[in-house]
Amino acid sequence: VQLQESGPGLVKPSQTLSLTCTISGGSGANVYYWSWIRQSPGKGLQWMGAIAWSGSGYYNPSLKSRTSISWDTSKNTVYLQMNNLSPEDTAAYYCAAKRGAWSTRRGEYDYWGQGTQVTVSS
Repeated sequence: VQLQESGPGLVKPSQTLSLTCTISGGSGANVYYWSWIRQSPGKGLQWMGAIAWSGSGYYNPSLKSRTSISWDTSKNTVYLQMNNLSPEDTAAYYCAAKRGAWSTRRGEYDYWGQGTQVTVSS
């Protein structure tokens, strides 16, 4: 399974971030949970949320009010939207897949995308 993130590299404060994770290869996509995870400079990984094949969503409570994860099964694409961005949201954003559940631990994921850098600045 290959995951490829895409989105704008630069976003202005207060704007909405929209990222796409395109899934290719492999089979049995419906057994995975698809997560968005970010890493800020000098900080550890932060699990943002996940979506199951069924469409059920799970969110980090600290980000839930600003975050929405969805997906288009016909396009094998997972989407992340985060609104009201601030410079503290500057990070590398990753899409990752884990069989059967989501996790906050890097080592528990089966697949990772290469990540996309997002900078929030005016």
